[in-house]
Amino acid sequence: MKKHISNNNENESLLKIAQNIEKREDGIYFSKKTSKVSYPEQGNEHYLDIEQNSFWFKHRNRIIIESVKKHSPDKVFYDVGGGNGFVSMGLENAGIQTVLVEPGMQGAKNAQKRGLKNIICSTLEDAGFIPDSIPSMGLFDVVEHIEDDEQFLRYISLYLKKKGLVYITVPAFQVLWSDEDVDAGHFKRYTLKNLELICKKSGLDIVYSTYIFSILPVPVFLFRTIPSKLKLNKNKNPLEKQRKEHDPSNGFVGAVLDRIWSWELNKINKNQKIPFGGSCFVVARKA
Repeated sequence: MKKHISNNNENESLLKIAQNIEKREDGIYFSKKTSKVSYPEQGNEHYLDIEQNSFWFKHRNRIIIESVKKHSPDKVFYDVGGGNGFVSMGLENAGIQTVLVEPGMQGAKNAQKRGLKNIICSTLEDAGFIPDSIPSMGLFDVVEHIEDDEQFLRYISLYLKKKGLVYITVPAFQVLWSDEDVDAGHFKRYTLKNLELICKKSGLDIVYSTYIFSILPVPVFLFRTIPSKLKLNKNKNPLEKQRKEHDPSNGFVGAVLDRIWSWELNKINKNQKIPFGGSCFVVARKA
């Protein structure tokens, strides 16, 4: 059964732990100050049309939802930097009470149009979240946008309740760096080992970690990294290029991909590691 935070409980709980926000007439909470983030202004609008039909966003959502249901099903989940609310909506539909924390106004508005009720248009810091207040949160393709990622994860650890969980996805392998990383406002890509190390330095114990999107490094290297190094993407429309990359495959190729994504999800459900992939996925607990 789908659950929501009731209006009264929502107002009371959010205003209690996020002390620098106010609810406006449109129903979205806004912080009273705004900090700059390393994410293009048009980024959320750019992905709004892509994510709904994208094999990449859909598979990542399945991984996130199954993992949250496994590790923290009864906790209110804070989707930090959650863009247009694609992940938040998936979690809500799976019965996980979710609050979207998104600094981009367009992303917050798009999430509201999707039907999300609990939206804070802010960063965690600007919203005034108090220490030890958040039971469970997600940073899905967020950390790579932070220059001082270790300090950022220390803040995350500070905000989490004792034994609280954080779920993280980031792009994998610096060797796969391309123009798409530059355009998206990334500072770097990660290996599982260095992401785990940053988490541990930030006061977070690793509960589970793995690579995901096991078959993507080769096509990313061939069709993103090499063309970027050879300056072959200058005249290409980046939105149209990404839309084609994210389009679902049909027929035989689609069937093969579905088998691979099902295999990955089965490995994750069994807490088994996938040794290679285009993204890293980590579940970590505040010590």
